[in-house]
Amino acid sequence: MYRQVGLTSRKSARRHIASVTTRKLSGSGDGRQSLFKVTTLPNGLRVATDGPPGHFSALGLYVDAGSRYEGTSFTGLSHMMDRLAYQTTKGYSAGDMQSKLSQLGGNYMCVSSRESIIYQAAVFNKDVAAMFELLSATVRWAEVTPDELQIQKETAEYEIGEIWRKPDLILPELLHTAAYQKNTLGLPLLCPDDRLPAIRREDVLDYRATFYRPERIVAAFVGIDHDAAVDLAMKQFGDMPKGNTPVQTTVSQYTGGVMSMGQMEVDHVPNQPDLAHIYIAFEGLSINDPDIYALATLQTLLGGGGSFSAGGPGKGMYSRLYTSVLNRYGFLETCAAFNHSYTDSGLFGVMVACLPSHASLVPAIICSQLAYCMSKFTGGLSKTEVQRAKNQLRSSLLMNLESKMVELEDLGRQVQVSGKKIAVDEMCEKIDRLTVADIVNVARRIFKGQAHNVGTGNSGPTIVMQGEEGIFGDVLEECRKYGLSGK
Repeated sequence: MYRQVGLTSRKSARRHIASVTTRKLSGSGDGRQSLFKVTTLPNGLRVATDGPPGHFSALGLYVDAGSRYEGTSFTGLSHMMDRLAYQTTKGYSAGDMQSKLSQLGGNYMCVSSRESIIYQAAVFNKDVAAMFELLSATVRWAEVTPDELQIQKETAEYEIGEIWRKPDLILPELLHTAAYQKNTLGLPLLCPDDRLPAIRREDVLDYRATFYRPERIVAAFVGIDHDAAVDLAMKQFGDMPKGNTPVQTTVSQYTGGVMSMGQMEVDHVPNQPDLAHIYIAFEGLSINDPDIYALATLQTLLGGGGSFSAGGPGKGMYSRLYTSVLNRYGFLETCAAFNHSYTDSGLFGVMVACLPSHASLVPAIICSQLAYCMSKFTGGLSKTEVQRAKNQLRSSLLMNLESKMVELEDLGRQVQVSGKKIAVDEMCEKIDRLTVADIVNVARRIFKGQAHNVGTGNSGPTIVMQGEEGIFGDVLEECRKYGLSGK
């Protein structure tokens, strides 16, 4: 989807660089040496590079924006930003933009999340500059024509309607709404239906002026020489002025809560029964929390998935939610642990899809499994399964980073959040040092409601249900019975 402009000389734009930080990583976990560099331009934009050269490169722009920052004045606009990507810009019509992206291979994307809006692509090395020019144009020079805005509003309306018909897509969104009521991470990632008609071109331009500032942007490159990357960034963004006033940010406030959706109009799968769904979650850990590796290992250990799987090594078939839940209870269609980590909070829990006739049994089944994770006695975690989870987590981490696009996003987001990158071998070392006691301790920290209030135990669970009213029984009471509530 992008193309690139040759990496030709830019004379010495680098002499204008404000600061340069270089970190040499001892290794990448797969035996190769790697060099991570980050440069901050005078206007605050950061340029990060990593990864060895190859036949193609990955590049992206990461904007520090998203639904958590919207407040009431910008509601729904993060969703609209990814819909409006790669349209008419200064110097390119929408048709020209799409034509050039296609000529560069069509491997491009834009996605908005709660804490970032990401524009990225992968191209052959000869096309890096051309693709970065197109990425920069859509980030910096979008025109947002009235016709394009109207088309994307109509597309978003259809998209939102489709998502609301799929419980596995909409319930995680509602989980955040219940967990962070009316603040930050609980603000809607999807533009609300009633908000769409009110969105004006001026609102979109105000959003861009507020968040699309150089000091809130990271340009990341994988497989590209650092000096060449800095030259590209200087050419496209060197004259972009900094924002006049800092963006006000609010610390997330986890509230917990219960939300019951009742019977939803969902898409029916032929010859398959309708299912009831439940999410049971607790406040998790932030990205930079020292226990984040222990929590990731706990998620891998719990594992889970669907009732049908092709199996095979590495599929997590020996995880707890497979061996102790899915393999024992035929009325469960899906059971899996999840973990969402953000800059100052997170959500950790288990989701289940089951036959409605047996829904009342589900809370006790799930709560008992979570309680076992805190126990040092019968049913507690064993050294063997913790080691298996550590091995699987390391394997998954290394395998995912074989993709340049994954490596790129990891680089861009790490620099965006903390200004540095943790080497994958350092991650693996931290995982390897974990003990059974570490996993038990992080389980207690999460399930006792002490993720960010150690010793107070005042954060209750978040529960979201879909199905007939009361079908799951008193889930909060079941959590209390197994010692899973901070309240």
